[in-house]
Amino acid sequence: MPEQFNDLSTPMSLLLSRRSGKPRDMVEPGPDGEALKNILTAATRVPDHGKIAPWRFVIIPKDRRDDFARLLHTAYAEERPDAGKLEGKAIDDFARQAPLLITVLFRPDHSRSIPLKEQEWSAAAAAMTLEHAVHAAGFVTGWLTGWAAYSDKVAEGLGAAGDTIIGFMFIGSPGNALTERPRPHLDDVVSVWEPSAG
Repeated sequence: MPEQFNDLSTPMSLLLSRRSGKPRDMVEPGPDGEALKNILTAATRVPDHGKIAPWRFVIIPKDRRDDFARLLHTAYAEERPDAGKLEGKAIDDFARQAPLLITVLFRPDHSRSIPLKEQEWSAAAAAMTLEHAVHAAGFVTGWLTGWAAYSDKVAEGLGAAGDTIIGFMFIGSPGNALTERPRPHLDDVVSVWEPSAG
C-alpha cells in the first residue's frame, strides 16, 4: 500500500485497504445496533436508475442459522437427491459460519422500462457498497455464492418468488490476520480509448 494510505482514517485509505475475509475464520463480534443500521443505510446509496431499489437485504442472525440450514438441506435434496453425508456437512458448515449473515437479493421490477441488466447491476453495487461499509465500520466480510446462490428454492425461501441471490455476505471480526492477495496492475486493466482511423 502506498505510504500516503497507511492512515486508515481517510476514505481513500479505506477503499484501498478493503479485503475479503474467510467466513469460516470469522469470530465475534459482528456489527449490530447502530453500526449495522449505518452499514445497511450506506448499502442503499448506490446508482439506481429509475429509483426502483431492486435489492433487498435479508439478515440471518446466529439464532436462525439452524432454520437456514434446514432451508438449504431441503433445497439441496430436491435438486440433488443423491447427495452424501459430506455434502450435508458442508451445508451445515456454510449455514453456521461468521457472527452475521446478510443475503443480498435482486428483486427486479418487470413493470418498469429500466433494463433488467441495469437493475441487476444496481443490486450488485449495493452488495459491494455493503462490503465497503462493513470495512469502514471495522469488521470484515466474505461474499460467497455457491450452488445455493443459484437455487430458486433458496431465493424464494429467503425472499419472494422471482428474487435471485446476489450473494451471501458473511460478516464478523477476523479470527486470523488478513493477508493481501495479488491485485491486477493498472496497465493490464486500464487503457485509453483511441478512435479507429476508418
